[in-house]
Amino acid sequence: MRIKSAFKKYIDHQYEKPSGVIGSFIGEKMVKQHIPETYWTAELLALKKDETILEIGCGAGKAIKLLLKDDSVRHIDGLDFSKTVLKSARLRNRSEIKKKRASFVHGKANSLPFQDRQFSRIFSIHSLYFWDSIPDCAMEMHRVLKDNGMIVLTLSNGKDGEEWSNINSLVLDKLIPALRETGFKKIEVIKGPNSRQYHIAAIRAHK
Repeated sequence: MRIKSAFKKYIDHQYEKPSGVIGSFIGEKMVKQHIPETYWTAELLALKKDETILEIGCGAGKAIKLLLKDDSVRHIDGLDFSKTVLKSARLRNRSEIKKKRASFVHGKANSLPFQDRQFSRIFSIHSLYFWDSIPDCAMEMHRVLKDNGMIVLTLSNGKDGEEWSNINSLVLDKLIPALRETGFKKIEVIKGPNSRQYHIAAIRAHK
């Protein structure tokens, strides 16, 4: 039982911060697992002309590769605190990096290494669970977002036959109040498609 428990703890940590060979494998596994919510999130962003975009928790860079197919995107920055998956993201998007349409940065959501009002869109997919200090993250997103910009934060809040009260509490009791306090408006929770047996939702808000 101790071995099983230790292995589960190790895998859970790899999902939070992939590292090493196993981390590279986990990063690619998440690319395949998260296809439905990746495409859905791209639709929610409602891209217009000359977008500058930030993905927080970009993982192995699949969502960025998808968005860069849209001519309305001028540039995307991907941020992650796993150097392992950033290597995969850079490899997956190497042609767009050469064209200076994509960049990848090591960092965390509560201290974004970007200029004020740099991005027209900010999004994340399955990274909110791992953020340190939701109020600080909300303030940082607001700081680097352009006026009239939009954020889309996608997550799983349950699975078939099971509601995740801790995640719902994170959204309703911490995230949404922090967004309001920071100055975000038109805040909405949108129900998304199931991904495997997991229930998907997104929090969308405007500056």
